[in-house]
Amino acid sequence: MAMKLVDTFWFNAVWFQATWFCCVLGREPWVPVALLSLALHFYLVADRGLEFRRLLPVALVGLGVDVILTLSGVFDFGSATIVPLWLIVLWWVFAAALYRSFAKIGQSMWLAAVLGGIAVPFNYMVGAGLGAVSLPLGEMLSIAVLVAIWIGLLPLLYRISHRMALAA
Repeated sequence: MAMKLVDTFWFNAVWFQATWFCCVLGREPWVPVALLSLALHFYLVADRGLEFRRLLPVALVGLGVDVILTLSGVFDFGSATIVPLWLIVLWWVFAAALYRSFAKIGQSMWLAAVLGGIAVPFNYMVGAGLGAVSLPLGEMLSIAVLVAIWIGLLPLLYRISHRMALAA
C-alpha cells in the first residue's frame, strides 16, 4: 500500500514548523490560518475519528501542563484567557507531529528525555524571544522548571501517543 503524504516524515516536519510559526509569530490574528493547517491534516488522514482520538490525550495533557505553568506564574501569555487560542491549536499540531514526524525519537525513552529537556525549553525560549509568552520568574528559573518538567513529560507523551495508536 502506498504511503499517504500525511504519513511522510518531511511533509509532517514542514507542516509542523509552518504551523508553529503561524501560531507563535502570528498568534491570534493567524489562528484562522493555523486552524486551516490543522484542518488540512485531518483532511489528509484516512480515519479522522481515529486521528482525533489519538491526538486528544496528548493535546489535553500538554495544554494542562501549560495551564498549570500559567496559573503558577511561570508563563504569562498576556491574554484575557488562561492560555490563548493559538496555543490550544499548537498543542493539537504538536500531538499530530509527535505521532507522525517525531515518532522515531519516541522509540528511545532516553532520547525523548534528553530532547525533552533541551528542545522543548528551547522552543519556549524562542517563543518568549518572539513575544508570544513572558517569563515572570526570569529566564534561568523558567528554563530550569521547563527542563525538569519536559525530561519526564516528553517520554510520557510518546507513551500516550504510542498506546493510543495501539488501541486503534
